Amino acid sequence: MNPYAKLTFLMSLMLGTTITASSNHWVSAWAGLEINTLAIIPLISKSHHPRAIEAAIKYFFVQAAASTLLLFSSMINAWHTGQWDITQLNHPTSSLLLTTAIAMKLGLVPFHFWFPE
Repeated sequence: MNPYAKLTFLMSLMLGTTITASSNHWVSAWAGLEINTLAIIPLISKSHHPRAIEAAIKYFFVQAAASTLLLFSSMINAWHTGQWDITQLNHPTSSLLLTTAIAMKLGLVPFHFWFPE
């Protein structure tokens, strides 16, 4: 992999993490998570081995599903509370969906089936 491309992906990874950690709005947290996803996929699949490609595809599908759950959770919360603020997570359904989405993104049990070996 080109060193400049690798540097760009690593800087994007740090940028996405910073955006996610410092956000107060659901959409900016989601955008940071998506930047992380798009930056890590080329790093996972840089070796052209079939196992690496399989891991990248699994990672992409699970991260996309978890991002969908996160957005759905934030929409339910905004519908019930009228706010898109992260600190106002009061509805139990949105809390459960958010916990599920974060567990999927982190690869926690029982959502660890996608985690690369």
